[in-house]
Amino acid sequence: MNPHGHKSSDILNGSEILLAEPRGFCAGVDRAIEIVERALSKFGAPIYVRHEIVHNTFVVNDLKSKGAIFIEDLADVPPDATLVFSAHGVSKAIQDEAQQRGFKVFDATCPLVTKVHVEVAKLHKEGYEFIMIGHKGHPEVEGTMGQLESGIHLVEDVADVARVQPGQTSKLALVTQTTLSMDDAADIAAAVKARFPQVREPKQQDICYATQNRQDAIKIMSPQVDIVIVVGSPTSSNSNRLREVAQKLGTVSYMVDHANELDPAWFVGRSRVGLTAGASAPEILVQAVISRLRSLGALSVRRMDGVVETIKFPLPKGLKPDTEGQSAPND
Repeated sequence: MNPHGHKSSDILNGSEILLAEPRGFCAGVDRAIEIVERALSKFGAPIYVRHEIVHNTFVVNDLKSKGAIFIEDLADVPPDATLVFSAHGVSKAIQDEAQQRGFKVFDATCPLVTKVHVEVAKLHKEGYEFIMIGHKGHPEVEGTMGQLESGIHLVEDVADVARVQPGQTSKLALVTQTTLSMDDAADIAAAVKARFPQVREPKQQDICYATQNRQDAIKIMSPQVDIVIVVGSPTSSNSNRLREVAQKLGTVSYMVDHANELDPAWFVGRSRVGLTAGASAPEILVQAVISRLRSLGALSVRRMDGVVETIKFPLPKGLKPDTEGQSAPND
């Protein structure tokens, strides 16, 4: 019996689980994990990784068990080591330091983050300053702002827009962290445009396709359920945003790193449970949550219709399959 006097298996008495589509791993995360795994199999352990390769506890622990060592400071990497940059990207200073120290570097930066870095470099040459919408201290923001020595101004909310003081306003461009809430970013961008009408916006918005698709799926799902569970780690920006999107739509929502964090009391009187996962959360964790919900009495699982993601990003040179005559593993 649980504190509410319900037998565990009665709490979700015959409830339905609605599974968001798409959910979980995106192409950038898939690629980043594969880079570490291939580096381990090709060069042997240890492989050093700057920052968590993706923001997921399970993934990081799994790679640690295979011989990956996660560091923040390049001083902790021995000479001649193999180093992987995380999916979030790194600053120019870190790229330069890695080169000077002579590490063998594989860059697992998501190509959609690299696209933002390239845009910043190109417009900087044309004399632009930048306003960046993002979360202070997030590694992606540090990496993008660190593409330049100065001239990128971070705004975290609409209030920041009123305070920001660029050196000049005739050439000002807007860039965005790729894992934000689309709605929040749109509100902040509107405030930037109101204050700096001539600001240059990215040709395609910076918020990535996977972040957008997962948020769109939550918007469709939330009104149809009594509670939303997001599988994701506390450090994962896009997972936190999924929970917020559901909450803003008035649906009770919780984020869990693992099935054992589910509290049976959350589900009392809820007849439909919505379930999704952030872009760095593996499907094995989603399945564990489904098992736990079944043990609480959920009966059926229904997959929602949604966008089918087919995008794949190529691996860096030196880690592609079929090098040195080895055959590629089956996908």
